Amino acid sequence: MSRRLAREAAFKALFQVDIGKCRVEQALRRSLEDYKFNEEEEQFVKDLLDNTIKKLDLLDEIIRKHLVKWELERLSAVDRNLLRLALYEIIYRPDIPPAVSINEALELAKKYGSTGEAVGFINGGLDKAVGEALESES
Repeated sequence: MSRRLAREAAFKALFQVDIGKCRVEQALRRSLEDYKFNEEEEQFVKDLLDNTIKKLDLLDEIIRKHLVKWELERLSAVDRNLLRLALYEIIYRPDIPPAVSINEALELAKKYGSTGEAVGFINGGLDKAVGEALESES
């Protein structure tokens, strides 16, 4: 299974929901049209999207807590949604190592990021979140 492409599809759908104010089902359908996923891959995309949206308020609260001189709404939509998706994985998917979630978010930032600084910004934000998540477990 290509989880990298599945994450990309989930990211695109999340972006559509955030920016285009699309309904989740519509964004998911549009995003899946771009790929030839098997049933397991489609389910992974759907789970990522649905659960990220269900936890959106909590994820946004965590992101806001780590922003310095920025507001969540002022982040680029790419950065904001990559942070949300990766944070969901880091916090709620113990079957996925945090390093994998961070690396995948960075690869998507390189591909879709609006600035050259996006990769560093996302890496720093996710590193802080991982540290916080590990502290809360101890």
